[in-house]
Amino acid sequence: DDDNSEEGLHTIHSGRHEYAFSFELPQTPLATSFEGRHGSVRYWVKAELHRPWLLPVKLKKEFTVFEHIDINTPSLLSPQAGTKEKTLCCWFCTSGPISLSAKIERKGYTPGESIQIFAEIENCSSRMVVPKAAIYQTQAFYAKGKMKEVKQLVASLRGESLSSGKTETWNGKVLKIPPVSPSILDCSIIRVEYSLMVYVDIPGAMDLFLNLPLVIGTIPLHPFGSRTSSVSSQCSMNMNWLGLTLPERPEAPPSYAEVVTEEQRQSSLAPIAACDDFERALQGPLFAYIQEFRFLPPPLYSEIDPNPDQPTDDRPSCPSR
Repeated sequence: DDDNSEEGLHTIHSGRHEYAFSFELPQTPLATSFEGRHGSVRYWVKAELHRPWLLPVKLKKEFTVFEHIDINTPSLLSPQAGTKEKTLCCWFCTSGPISLSAKIERKGYTPGESIQIFAEIENCSSRMVVPKAAIYQTQAFYAKGKMKEVKQLVASLRGESLSSGKTETWNGKVLKIPPVSPSILDCSIIRVEYSLMVYVDIPGAMDLFLNLPLVIGTIPLHPFGSRTSSVSSQCSMNMNWLGLTLPERPEAPPSYAEVVTEEQRQSSLAPIAACDDFERALQGPLFAYIQEFRFLPPPLYSEIDPNPDQPTDDRPSCPSR
C-alpha cells in the first residue's frame, strides 16, 4: 500500500509466494561450525512473517561454515619428532631406563588420512611394558575469564608387549584418522586442537609419553607436495655430469666416408617416383636446396687458422672446421 511504501513494507495477498534471497558472509575469518560439550559454534538464517493481529511466524535454518586450513603450508608439512627416557625406581633399587623416540612425516592431516608412525622403544627395565599410540582431541572453552577443557580419545593402536631387554621398532605403523571436525585455532571462545600421543604403558608406574602436535585441516595434501624432496634429490643426482671435465684438446670429427656411403648419397639425389600432393609441393626450390646439401661432406677440420694474416679481436676463438 501507499502508506507502507515509505517503510519498505509490502502486503502479501492470499496464495503461494516465493522470494529468492542471498546473503554474503563477512570477509573476516569465521570459526568453523562445532558442537562441543560446554559450547558450540552455530550459524543460521532466520525468517519472520508478520501478520496483522496475529503472532509472527518465525523459521530458522542452520548451515555449516568451514574455515579452510590448507595443510600444504610449510609449517604444516614439517616433520614432528621427539625423544624421552624414564628410569624406574623402587625404594633403593633402580632399574635400567625405558627410552622412547617417535617421528611423523608432517604436522597437518585431513580426516580419512593415515598417519605413519616411526618409533623405537627400548625396555631396559625389569618390567613388562606395552607401546601404544593414540590421537586425542582437546576442546577448550573460554567465557567470563574462565576456561574449561575436555580431552577425548579419537583413535588408538597397540604394539607388542616388551619384556626386559627387548626393543621394538615401528617402521611406518599406520593410525587412521576418523571423520572429525577440523582444528579451530583462531576463535576467541572455543579452541579445538589435536595431538598424537606415543607412549609406553608401564604397570605400576607413570606412563612414558611423547606428545606430537597435529592440525586437522580441510584442504588435503597436494599430489606434488610429497614429491618435492624426491624430485629435487633426483635432479641433483642427474646433474652430476656437470662436474665432468672436458678434454684439453678436442678430437677431430669422423671422416665423411665413415658416416655416409656413396649409395646413400646417390639414393638421396634420385627422384621420387610417387608422392602425394603435399610431398610434390615440397619438391620446390627450397626442398631441392635441402636435398642437394644433405649428404655433402662437411668442411675440413683444422686446428690451424687458414687466414693468419687477418686481424682478430681479443676474444678467444674455437678451432675452425
